[in-house]
Amino acid sequence: MEINLVSDTVTKPSHEMLQHMFRAKVGDDVYKQDPTVNELEEAVADLFGMEAALFFPSGTMANQAAIKLHTNPGDQLICDKWAHVYLYEGGGASFNSGVSCCLLDGDRGMVTAKQVEAAINPPDFYHSPLTSLVCVENTTNKGGGACYDIATLAAIKEVCVKHNLAYHLDGARLWNALVAKKQHPKQFGQLFDTISVCLSKGLGAPVGSVLIGDKKTIDRALRIRKILGGGMRQVGYLAAAGLYALQHNVGRLENDHKRAKEIGAVLQNCSWVESVAPVETNILIFSIKPEYNEMQLIDKLKQKNIHISSLGKGKLRIVTHLDYKEVMHQYVLETLSKLSL
Repeated sequence: MEINLVSDTVTKPSHEMLQHMFRAKVGDDVYKQDPTVNELEEAVADLFGMEAALFFPSGTMANQAAIKLHTNPGDQLICDKWAHVYLYEGGGASFNSGVSCCLLDGDRGMVTAKQVEAAINPPDFYHSPLTSLVCVENTTNKGGGACYDIATLAAIKEVCVKHNLAYHLDGARLWNALVAKKQHPKQFGQLFDTISVCLSKGLGAPVGSVLIGDKKTIDRALRIRKILGGGMRQVGYLAAAGLYALQHNVGRLENDHKRAKEIGAVLQNCSWVESVAPVETNILIFSIKPEYNEMQLIDKLKQKNIHISSLGKGKLRIVTHLDYKEVMHQYVLETLSKLSL
């Protein structure tokens, strides 16, 4: 029994999801003639109370398209120092859009309205880059699945309106935040100019993300997606997986959150653990004591068929997901509780 807790991207389509994919009606999406893609885009846009949506092959491409939509070369965007758009998208913001990032020192990947406002460059001071976009991430990846309060996001929105800045949400794991905080998608649709949501993290689809916004913005996004190489043909087979995931796999995210918290509780009592970050959703980050080596722990767990990932400097990450079953969970809890380094 191999147990992969490296990421929630390791899931494979269920038999039921595959059947849904096999039955999909498809067409050429480059001509916007794939009925299943159109259905997915309409469903996601409606869910968030926004006008339009566009299916992308990856969350990175959706985020990069959003950055390009809201900026001009030479501009600057504001984000947390741990933001995915800065750390984990291959420098795409600079390569694709010619923009720089003003990095804020947030709390577990989350920033405040006060921090954002203090970081805005004066628009008439031409020596510094023009601030044009604020990007926030919810839940935060490197921040251990932390979730923003709606009030904080609304306060940042007020700053964006006051200073004429665009506002983008990297919502790769927004589904987890919605479930954990008992929020509604339309609360987010009312705040952001664009939102990207992932269908393969947590929801179990094999691939795909959706960018949401008003119709004019999404019409422009279609051209940018083409420029970035993201035009696809009979992609309805993948969109069908996304539709199935939205219909069947959102509510069950609560199970992932519960299991991550239970693992965190066990780790708190392990003699070799220095600290466990607060667990809100399905991502758990913990640190081992400095006298131990993180690779030693990873190797010991591998010998017991449990796979986790290192974040470096003594930090490790565990991510629960829908392919992580209860029998696996009980085995992991027992293994960790008995493990010695």
